[in-house]
Amino acid sequence: MKGFIQFIREQGVVGLAVGFVLGGSIAKLVTAVVTDLINPILGLLLGSVGGLKSAFVEIGSAKIMYGDFLSSCIDFIVIALVVYYGVKGLGLDKLDKKKE
Repeated sequence: MKGFIQFIREQGVVGLAVGFVLGGSIAKLVTAVVTDLINPILGLLLGSVGGLKSAFVEIGSAKIMYGDFLSSCIDFIVIALVVYYGVKGLGLDKLDKKKE
């Protein structure tokens, strides 16, 4: 059992597992915040009536839907920040043991 725990600590599995669990558990909450709060405000600033997701640029007959891409980027950044500060705040970043 001691060898298994040593392997887990050296390979960074704890950090990976924590990031995966926290990221998965807060994804819906963060998506709701981005979709319901941030996107409408950015949509107003950018002049898109339907919010950020419906923002587009029309070039000829093509519509470039940049709003959905920006929304996904904002969603990713917020999730990454929450996971980072969650791990730092709980002190879980110190669980992994560095190889010597």
